[in-house]
Amino acid sequence: MLRRLLAIAVMATLSLSAAAQSPPRLVNGFAPGGTADIVARLLADLAGPALGTRPVVETRTGATGFIAAEQVARGPADGSAVVLCVMSMLAIAPELPGARLPIDPRTDLAGVALFALSPYGLVVGAQSPYRSLAQLVEAAKARPSAVSYASVGVGSAPHLGGALIGLRAPAEMVHVPYRGAAPALLDVIANRADFMMVSLGDVTKQIQDGDLRLLALGDSRPVPLFPNVPPISATLPGVESYTWFGLCGPRGMSAEGRARWERGTAAAVADPGFRTRLEAMGLVPLFEDGATMDRRIAADRELWGGVVRAANIRAE
Repeated sequence: MLRRLLAIAVMATLSLSAAAQSPPRLVNGFAPGGTADIVARLLADLAGPALGTRPVVETRTGATGFIAAEQVARGPADGSAVVLCVMSMLAIAPELPGARLPIDPRTDLAGVALFALSPYGLVVGAQSPYRSLAQLVEAAKARPSAVSYASVGVGSAPHLGGALIGLRAPAEMVHVPYRGAAPALLDVIANRADFMMVSLGDVTKQIQDGDLRLLALGDSRPVPLFPNVPPISATLPGVESYTWFGLCGPRGMSAEGRARWERGTAAAVADPGFRTRLEAMGLVPLFEDGATMDRRIAADRELWGGVVRAANIRAE
Protein backbone atom coordinates (compact mmCIF):
# COMPACT_ATOMS: atom_id res chain seq x y z
CA MET A 1 0.00 0.00 0.00
CA LEU A 2 2.84 2.37 0.92
CA ARG A 3 4.60 1.65 -2.36
CA ARG A 4 1.41 2.37 -4.26
CA LEU A 5 0.94 5.72 -2.51
CA LEU A 6 4.56 6.63 -3.18
CA ALA A 7 4.13 5.76 -6.86
CA ILE A 8 1.01 7.92 -7.09
CA ALA A 9 2.83 10.82 -5.43
CA VAL A 10 5.76 10.49 -7.84
CA MET A 11 3.45 10.43 -10.86
CA ALA A 12 1.56 13.47 -9.60
CA THR A 13 4.85 15.33 -9.08
CA LEU A 14 6.02 14.44 -12.58
CA SER A 15 2.67 15.51 -14.03
CA LEU A 16 2.82 18.87 -12.26
CA SER A 17 6.42 19.37 -13.37
CA ALA A 18 5.50 18.64 -17.00
CA ALA A 19 2.56 21.04 -16.80
CA ALA A 20 4.81 23.75 -15.39
CA GLN A 21 7.19 23.27 -18.29
CA SER A 22 4.45 23.33 -20.93
CA PRO A 23 4.68 26.38 -23.20
CA PRO A 24 2.01 29.05 -22.80
CA ARG A 25 -0.86 28.93 -25.29
CA LEU A 26 -2.32 31.66 -27.48
CA VAL A 27 -5.70 30.32 -28.60
CA ASN A 28 -7.03 31.68 -31.91
CA GLY A 29 -10.71 31.26 -32.71
CA PHE A 30 -10.56 32.37 -36.34
CA ALA A 31 -9.78 30.62 -39.61
CA PRO A 32 -6.20 29.62 -40.45
CA GLY A 33 -4.61 32.00 -42.94
CA GLY A 34 -6.90 34.90 -42.07
CA THR A 35 -5.81 38.22 -40.60
CA ALA A 36 -6.38 37.10 -37.00
CA ASP A 37 -4.36 33.92 -37.49
CA ILE A 38 -1.49 35.78 -39.17
CA VAL A 39 -1.18 38.44 -36.46
CA ALA A 40 -1.43 35.83 -33.70
CA ARG A 41 1.55 33.94 -35.15
CA LEU A 42 3.55 37.13 -35.70
CA LEU A 43 2.95 38.10 -32.08
CA ALA A 44 3.89 34.64 -30.80
CA ASP A 45 7.21 34.78 -32.64
CA LEU A 46 8.26 37.88 -30.69
CA ALA A 47 6.58 37.42 -27.31
CA GLY A 48 8.59 34.34 -26.33
CA PRO A 49 11.48 35.95 -24.38
CA ALA A 50 9.13 37.66 -21.93
CA LEU A 51 7.19 34.41 -21.46
CA GLY A 52 10.23 32.21 -21.13
CA THR A 53 9.44 30.32 -24.33
CA ARG A 54 7.57 30.88 -27.57
CA PRO A 55 3.82 30.42 -26.99
CA VAL A 56 2.00 27.77 -28.97
CA VAL A 57 -0.69 29.16 -31.27
CA GLU A 58 -3.67 26.83 -30.95
CA THR A 59 -6.61 27.10 -33.34
CA ARG A 60 -10.16 26.50 -32.04
CA THR A 61 -12.55 27.93 -34.61
CA GLY A 62 -16.30 28.36 -34.32
CA ALA A 63 -19.01 30.69 -33.04
CA THR A 64 -17.14 33.79 -34.29
CA GLY A 65 -14.28 33.23 -31.87
CA PHE A 66 -16.29 32.15 -28.84
CA ILE A 67 -15.31 28.47 -28.90
CA ALA A 68 -11.73 29.58 -28.24
CA ALA A 69 -12.84 32.25 -25.77
CA GLU A 70 -14.88 29.76 -23.75
CA GLN A 71 -11.94 27.38 -23.52
CA VAL A 72 -9.70 30.09 -22.10
CA ALA A 73 -12.38 31.67 -19.88
CA ARG A 74 -13.09 28.33 -18.20
CA GLY A 75 -9.43 27.36 -17.93
CA PRO A 76 -6.78 28.20 -15.33
CA ALA A 77 -6.25 31.87 -14.54
CA ASP A 78 -2.49 31.55 -14.11
CA GLY A 79 -1.49 33.07 -17.45
CA SER A 80 -0.86 29.70 -19.11
CA ALA A 81 -3.38 30.54 -21.86
CA VAL A 82 -4.87 33.63 -23.45
CA VAL A 83 -7.26 34.03 -26.35
CA LEU A 84 -6.94 36.31 -29.35
CA CYS A 85 -9.88 38.68 -29.03
CA VAL A 86 -11.34 41.29 -31.36
CA MET A 87 -13.62 44.24 -30.79
CA SER A 88 -16.86 42.55 -31.88
CA MET A 89 -16.45 39.74 -29.33
CA LEU A 90 -16.02 42.05 -26.36
CA ALA A 91 -17.99 45.17 -27.32
CA ILE A 92 -20.78 44.14 -29.70
CA ALA A 93 -21.83 40.55 -28.98
CA PRO A 94 -22.70 41.12 -25.30
CA GLU A 95 -24.78 44.20 -26.21
CA LEU A 96 -26.83 42.45 -28.90
CA PRO A 97 -30.32 41.33 -27.80
CA GLY A 98 -30.96 37.70 -28.64
CA ALA A 99 -27.30 36.76 -29.01
CA ARG A 100 -26.60 33.25 -27.73
CA LEU A 101 -23.11 33.18 -26.29
CA PRO A 102 -21.40 30.32 -24.43
CA ILE A 103 -19.89 32.82 -22.00
CA ASP A 104 -20.58 36.39 -20.92
CA PRO A 105 -17.57 38.48 -22.04
CA ARG A 106 -18.51 41.14 -19.48
CA THR A 107 -17.95 38.80 -16.54
CA ASP A 108 -15.84 35.93 -17.89
CA LEU A 109 -13.06 37.71 -19.80
CA ALA A 110 -10.64 40.57 -19.13
CA GLY A 111 -8.26 42.46 -21.36
CA VAL A 112 -4.59 41.45 -21.16
CA ALA A 113 -2.94 43.54 -23.89
CA LEU A 114 -3.93 45.20 -27.16
CA PHE A 115 -1.49 45.23 -30.08
CA ALA A 116 -3.18 46.50 -33.24
CA LEU A 117 -6.04 48.58 -34.57
CA SER A 118 -7.66 47.83 -37.90
CA PRO A 119 -9.55 50.91 -39.08
CA TYR A 120 -12.75 50.15 -40.91
CA GLY A 121 -12.83 51.48 -44.40
CA LEU A 122 -15.92 52.61 -46.28
CA VAL A 123 -15.54 50.95 -49.67
CA VAL A 124 -17.53 51.09 -52.89
CA GLY A 125 -17.07 49.29 -56.18
CA ALA A 126 -14.54 50.69 -58.62
CA GLN A 127 -17.39 51.58 -61.00
CA SER A 128 -19.49 53.25 -58.31
CA PRO A 129 -20.72 56.78 -59.05
CA TYR A 130 -19.66 57.84 -55.55
CA ARG A 131 -16.22 59.43 -55.35
CA SER A 132 -16.49 60.65 -51.75
CA LEU A 133 -18.41 59.96 -48.55
CA ALA A 134 -20.05 63.39 -48.88
CA GLN A 135 -21.51 62.40 -52.27
CA LEU A 136 -22.82 59.12 -50.85
CA VAL A 137 -24.44 60.85 -47.84
CA GLU A 138 -25.99 63.49 -50.10
CA ALA A 139 -27.51 60.79 -52.32
CA ALA A 140 -28.87 58.90 -49.31
CA LYS A 141 -30.51 62.04 -47.93
CA ALA A 142 -32.03 62.92 -51.29
CA ARG A 143 -33.45 59.42 -51.88
CA PRO A 144 -34.42 57.62 -48.66
CA SER A 145 -33.85 53.84 -48.82
CA ALA A 146 -32.19 54.10 -52.25
CA VAL A 147 -28.65 53.62 -50.89
CA SER A 148 -27.78 50.17 -49.57
CA TYR A 149 -24.89 48.79 -47.57
CA ALA A 150 -23.65 45.21 -47.29
CA SER A 151 -22.47 43.35 -44.20
CA VAL A 152 -21.43 39.87 -43.13
CA GLY A 153 -24.61 39.43 -41.11
CA VAL A 154 -27.08 41.04 -38.74
CA GLY A 155 -25.33 42.39 -35.65
CA SER A 156 -21.86 42.15 -37.17
CA ALA A 157 -19.34 44.98 -36.88
CA PRO A 158 -19.78 45.93 -40.59
CA HIS A 159 -23.56 46.06 -40.01
CA LEU A 160 -23.20 48.37 -37.02
CA GLY A 161 -20.62 50.46 -38.85
CA GLY A 162 -23.07 51.06 -41.70
CA ALA A 163 -25.90 51.72 -39.25
CA LEU A 164 -23.75 54.33 -37.49
CA ILE A 165 -23.18 56.13 -40.80
CA GLY A 166 -26.94 56.21 -41.37
CA LEU A 167 -27.68 57.43 -37.86
CA ARG A 168 -25.13 60.23 -37.94
CA ALA A 169 -25.83 61.41 -41.52
CA PRO A 170 -28.79 61.18 -40.76
CA ALA A 171 -30.20 59.23 -43.70
CA GLU A 172 -32.33 56.16 -44.25
CA MET A 173 -30.20 53.40 -45.76
CA VAL A 174 -30.98 49.76 -46.51
CA HIS A 175 -28.96 47.04 -44.81
CA VAL A 176 -28.26 43.93 -46.91
CA PRO A 177 -26.80 41.06 -44.84
CA TYR A 178 -24.76 38.28 -46.45
CA ARG A 179 -23.39 34.98 -45.22
CA GLY A 180 -19.77 35.97 -45.21
CA ALA A 181 -17.47 38.67 -46.51
CA ALA A 182 -16.80 37.14 -49.93
CA PRO A 183 -20.36 37.34 -51.33
CA ALA A 184 -20.89 40.75 -49.71
CA LEU A 185 -17.77 42.21 -51.32
CA LEU A 186 -18.60 40.64 -54.69
CA ASP A 187 -21.92 42.48 -54.70
CA VAL A 188 -20.24 45.74 -53.69
CA ILE A 189 -17.75 45.32 -56.53
CA ALA A 190 -20.65 44.62 -58.92
CA ASN A 191 -22.59 47.67 -57.57
CA ARG A 192 -25.48 45.48 -56.40
CA ALA A 193 -24.81 46.99 -52.95
CA ASP A 194 -23.65 50.60 -52.74
CA PHE A 195 -21.05 50.37 -49.98
CA MET A 196 -19.65 48.33 -47.15
CA MET A 197 -17.83 49.05 -43.91
CA VAL A 198 -15.01 46.53 -43.65
CA SER A 199 -11.73 46.03 -41.82
CA LEU A 200 -8.86 47.28 -43.96
CA GLY A 201 -6.91 44.16 -43.17
CA ASP A 202 -9.50 42.16 -45.12
CA VAL A 203 -9.66 44.28 -48.29
CA THR A 204 -6.22 45.81 -48.77
CA LYS A 205 -5.51 43.65 -51.82
CA GLN A 206 -8.86 44.41 -53.51
CA ILE A 207 -8.27 48.13 -52.98
CA GLN A 208 -4.73 47.94 -54.34
CA ASP A 209 -5.90 45.84 -57.31
CA GLY A 210 -8.53 48.45 -58.18
CA ASP A 211 -11.61 46.29 -57.51
CA LEU A 212 -12.73 48.50 -54.63
CA ARG A 213 -12.50 52.24 -54.06
CA LEU A 214 -11.74 53.38 -50.51
CA LEU A 215 -13.73 56.55 -49.76
CA ALA A 216 -12.99 57.08 -46.07
CA LEU A 217 -11.23 55.62 -43.04
CA GLY A 218 -12.87 54.90 -39.72
CA ASP A 219 -9.96 56.22 -37.67
CA SER A 220 -8.12 59.53 -37.69
CA ARG A 221 -4.71 57.89 -37.23
CA PRO A 222 -2.66 57.81 -40.46
CA VAL A 223 -2.58 54.56 -42.40
CA PRO A 224 0.69 54.43 -44.37
CA LEU A 225 -0.86 52.37 -47.18
CA PHE A 226 -3.56 54.99 -47.77
CA PRO A 227 -2.08 58.36 -46.79
CA ASN A 228 -4.48 60.45 -48.91
CA VAL A 229 -7.76 58.88 -47.79
CA PRO A 230 -9.72 61.14 -45.39
CA PRO A 231 -11.29 59.93 -42.14
CA ILE A 232 -15.06 59.49 -41.93
CA SER A 233 -15.03 62.18 -39.25
CA ALA A 234 -14.06 64.77 -41.87
CA THR A 235 -17.60 64.39 -43.27
CA LEU A 236 -19.45 63.12 -40.19
CA PRO A 237 -17.73 64.66 -37.13
CA GLY A 238 -17.15 62.32 -34.25
CA VAL A 239 -17.73 59.11 -36.19
CA GLU A 240 -15.06 56.45 -35.75
CA SER A 241 -15.25 52.82 -36.75
CA TYR A 242 -12.52 50.26 -36.27
CA THR A 243 -11.78 46.86 -34.86
CA TRP A 244 -8.81 45.88 -32.78
CA PHE A 245 -6.74 42.82 -32.02
CA GLY A 246 -5.73 41.98 -28.48
CA LEU A 247 -5.28 39.23 -25.94
CA CYS A 248 -7.84 38.36 -23.29
CA GLY A 249 -7.66 36.04 -20.31
CA PRO A 250 -10.04 34.64 -17.71
CA ARG A 251 -11.55 37.14 -15.33
CA GLY A 252 -9.39 37.08 -12.22
CA MET A 253 -6.23 36.21 -14.15
CA SER A 254 -3.16 36.40 -11.93
CA ALA A 255 -1.28 39.69 -11.95
CA GLU A 256 1.96 37.84 -12.70
CA GLY A 257 0.50 35.98 -15.67
CA ARG A 258 -1.06 39.13 -17.05
CA ALA A 259 2.20 41.05 -16.65
CA ARG A 260 4.16 38.42 -18.61
CA TRP A 261 1.82 38.65 -21.59
CA GLU A 262 1.83 42.45 -21.37
CA ARG A 263 5.63 42.48 -21.55
CA GLY A 264 5.65 40.04 -24.46
CA THR A 265 3.07 42.06 -26.38
CA ALA A 266 4.87 45.35 -25.74
CA ALA A 267 8.10 43.81 -27.03
CA ALA A 268 6.37 42.65 -30.21
CA VAL A 269 4.78 46.05 -30.92
CA ALA A 270 8.16 47.75 -30.41
CA ASP A 271 9.81 45.47 -32.99
CA PRO A 272 10.29 47.28 -36.35
CA GLY A 273 9.71 44.09 -38.35
CA PHE A 274 6.43 43.41 -36.57
CA ARG A 275 5.25 46.97 -37.16
CA THR A 276 6.18 46.78 -40.84
CA ARG A 277 4.28 43.53 -41.32
CA LEU A 278 1.16 44.94 -39.64
CA GLU A 279 1.28 48.17 -41.62
CA ALA A 280 1.59 46.20 -44.87
CA MET A 281 -1.76 44.57 -43.94
CA GLY A 282 -3.43 47.95 -43.38
CA LEU A 283 -3.22 47.66 -39.58
CA VAL A 284 -2.02 50.25 -37.08
CA PRO A 285 0.41 48.86 -34.46
CA LEU A 286 -0.64 50.05 -31.00
CA PHE A 287 0.20 48.70 -27.56
CA GLU A 288 -2.17 49.05 -24.61
CA ASP A 289 -1.78 47.28 -21.29
CA GLY A 290 -4.64 45.33 -19.76
CA ALA A 291 -6.08 48.19 -17.72
CA THR A 292 -6.09 50.56 -20.70
CA MET A 293 -7.58 47.87 -22.91
CA ASP A 294 -10.39 47.29 -20.40
CA ARG A 295 -11.24 50.99 -20.52
CA ARG A 296 -11.32 50.84 -24.33
CA ILE A 297 -13.65 47.83 -24.18
CA ALA A 298 -16.01 49.72 -21.86
CA ALA A 299 -16.06 52.76 -24.17
CA ASP A 300 -16.67 50.59 -27.23
CA ARG A 301 -19.53 48.79 -25.50
CA GLU A 302 -21.15 52.12 -24.76
CA LEU A 303 -20.77 53.25 -28.40
CA TRP A 304 -21.95 50.09 -30.13
CA GLY A 305 -24.60 49.31 -27.54
CA GLY A 306 -26.03 52.74 -28.30
CA VAL A 307 -26.06 51.98 -32.04
CA VAL A 308 -27.77 48.63 -31.39
CA ARG A 309 -30.51 50.32 -29.41
CA ALA A 310 -30.95 53.33 -31.72
CA ALA A 311 -31.18 51.12 -34.81
CA ASN A 312 -33.26 48.46 -33.01
CA ILE A 313 -30.91 45.64 -34.00
CA ARG A 314 -31.39 42.09 -32.71
CA ALA A 315 -29.44 38.90 -33.32
CA GLU A 316 -30.99 36.50 -35.79
